[in-house]
Amino acid sequence: MSTYRTSAIDTDKMPPGIPYIIGNEAAERFSFYGMRTILVVFMVQYLHLMDGAELKGMSKAEAMVYYHNFTGWVYFTPLIGALIADIFIGKYSTIFWLSLAYCIGHGCLALMGTTGDAVTWMIAGLIFICIGAGGIKSCVAAHVGDQFGKNNQHLLTRIYNWFYFSINFGSFFSTALTPWLLVKHGPHWAFGVPGVLMAIATLMFWLGRNKFVHIPPARSRFFDEAFSRDGLVALGKLIPLFLFIAVFWGLYDQTGSSWVLQAQQLDLQPLPFLDWKFEASAVQAVNPILILLYIPLFNYLIYPAVDRVFKLTPLRKLAIGLFLMAISFWLVGWVQGRIDAGESPSVRWQIACFIIITASEVMVSIVGLEFAYTQAPKTMKSWVVALFYMAVWAGNLVTAKINHYIQIPSAASAQLTTAIKSLPADWKDSPRNVVLPGFDGQTGTDDDFIQHLTSGKPDTLEIPGQAAYASAAATIEAEARASGDKLPAEDAPRTLGKDPWGNPIQYKIIDSTHFRLMSDGPEKKANNQWNQGVIVTVKKPEAAGTGDTWLERRKKELGIPEEKATTETLYSSETFSGGQTKLEGQDYFQFFTWLMLGTAIVFVPFALAYRPKTYLHD
Repeated sequence: MSTYRTSAIDTDKMPPGIPYIIGNEAAERFSFYGMRTILVVFMVQYLHLMDGAELKGMSKAEAMVYYHNFTGWVYFTPLIGALIADIFIGKYSTIFWLSLAYCIGHGCLALMGTTGDAVTWMIAGLIFICIGAGGIKSCVAAHVGDQFGKNNQHLLTRIYNWFYFSINFGSFFSTALTPWLLVKHGPHWAFGVPGVLMAIATLMFWLGRNKFVHIPPARSRFFDEAFSRDGLVALGKLIPLFLFIAVFWGLYDQTGSSWVLQAQQLDLQPLPFLDWKFEASAVQAVNPILILLYIPLFNYLIYPAVDRVFKLTPLRKLAIGLFLMAISFWLVGWVQGRIDAGESPSVRWQIACFIIITASEVMVSIVGLEFAYTQAPKTMKSWVVALFYMAVWAGNLVTAKINHYIQIPSAASAQLTTAIKSLPADWKDSPRNVVLPGFDGQTGTDDDFIQHLTSGKPDTLEIPGQAAYASAAATIEAEARASGDKLPAEDAPRTLGKDPWGNPIQYKIIDSTHFRLMSDGPEKKANNQWNQGVIVTVKKPEAAGTGDTWLERRKKELGIPEEKATTETLYSSETFSGGQTKLEGQDYFQFFTWLMLGTAIVFVPFALAYRPKTYLHD
């Protein structure tokens, strides 16, 4: 029989278990955000070097699919954790035991590259973290509310703000430290340190076991209340609300994917008098810093000031937050437009975007979490909070699906997969060329691809009419060199020639150091697997590597030739067949801006019609 307290202490002060929950949340969020901060960069730049000298890393679009699928499933599993807690074993036991699965997940990530296949270790680690982090998420938020009774329920808003403060306190240190660990000491340390913090979080939670209120599982009463009139009405009102919030999360979590990839193209020197630069993924550390400033600012200054003009209800805060999200994505899209034009805007522009998106987060995430808890019937607290987190899952799932849909497959890669099946067993032992049949499906004709293989891995690809693309690249290079190696405007009058099928070769700036020359190919249609061309990289003069980064040391271990310092600007090209994206650059961000703006507009009449009803424990 349990000896733990099962009802709130009769006090008008903060419950005694709160410090343990806040400390646990800070350490747990350090571990989660530290790992998530570097995940996309790791998959693109590091993962292929964990087992051996793979020639190419994961594409940016593919890494974003992995990232948003993972982030989404982390926020789907709270549904399972909530059912376990509310029906079977209670919140405390669910949090403690699933925290151990969380620790195992971090251990798997830290072991990548030590033995076996690194991708397998990564997937296993992400699955365990989904089970652990997701499973406890709804329970921790509801466990906070369970500590309060009728005499101190007025402190709920304050504690949920401090709860969110602790999340961002841990997040700030992890987003600042973990990218540095990855660059200097490599993936083992970068993923291992967050794992240690998760173990500390689990220990801290266990130490507070005698201080907490342990609300017993509802068992059959859960179903009685879930299918009661109050339960059905509550869910019927909250689920549409969570769908609006799902769109918010589909955009917000791109601060860890598309925003990081954008940051790699920015001038990362934040202020002229500072002799240091951001790492691209560390720009995210701006977000938790702002949260730490915004929480007291909003609660003690902005909200009271606005309240004097009109009542700021939770639903009104949510509406304002959704419109702020649309503004932030419009601005980050404008920054991307400057990158698309070949410029390198200051990272200060993305920091300005973070100032807006963080205000949106305060008004949607914090307010939405508290609102979900208060609107949930008493035996359904974890379940309803889990549904709130499922909005994160749904938003990231949609973003992952969009990123999957906009990827154009490569005709050459698909044909190579088929051709490899007919190669001799020793095909990986020596370099070889594989002739691919091209559009007409027959080898020996003018539209063949020739894929060069090195150590069993695709190296360079020869495409039909390659000389025409090389000539077009030389034209753009000459224009760039004539203007100090700045890429020329896309709409300047010029003739770039045609591909073997009579399609014009088109010039597109990707960013300040990359441009693409592409034609519609044999099918004579845009945005398909038969489009082909070259991507040219502009490598500007730079100093030799210092050898003090993990990537430099790892490449030396694997015998990968070191990139020599350049004293002049060099132009190198890589051919492709398909493999591009339908939505890229500024168009990508504009798509999500319009999606968010439409969602915010539709939310307004919904909020006006909503009738809140609050349920709290006695």
